[in-house]
Amino acid sequence: MTGGPLIVLVGPMGSGKSTVGGLLAERLGVPYRDTDADIVAAQGREIADVFVDEGEPYFRELERRAVAAAVAEHDGVLALGGGAILDAGTRELLAGLPVAYLSMDVEEAVRRVGLGAARPLLAVNPRRQWRELMDARRHLYTEVARVVVTTDDRTPEEVAQAVLDALELKDV
Repeated sequence: MTGGPLIVLVGPMGSGKSTVGGLLAERLGVPYRDTDADIVAAQGREIADVFVDEGEPYFRELERRAVAAAVAEHDGVLALGGGAILDAGTRELLAGLPVAYLSMDVEEAVRRVGLGAARPLLAVNPRRQWRELMDARRHLYTEVARVVVTTDDRTPEEVAQAVLDALELKDV
């Protein structure tokens, strides 16, 4: 058991958690872990396929377990899937950890993600569904976050530096 992750990144799909997480890990000289990647590796298939084949409740249980394992085992930078914070137990696990919420508006989401087919929760009317997802999740991201970093109109390097500054961490 470690003391927990050095940084946990939360936020909506496309907010840059994976890209920024990799940059932060490199700058801090620590390992990077992504719970979505853990699920894909364990399942041997993409998350969209798990959603389609097994349904969202099945996926959320996989996600809950992946987050619990990562929080217990990982001491570097950890990125969580966009919906991980929906689980009350996951939110409890994140209490007291250095969590950064990477926020963005819908226009930035459209620019980055394209709100396309690989996002099963956005299959029909993606802009409206993205807004509805964020209306349901924004308060949960804020609840678990120690800091909120806006990613709109920023490069991944700028976002990584903003996270380090907000959490008062120094890179190596």
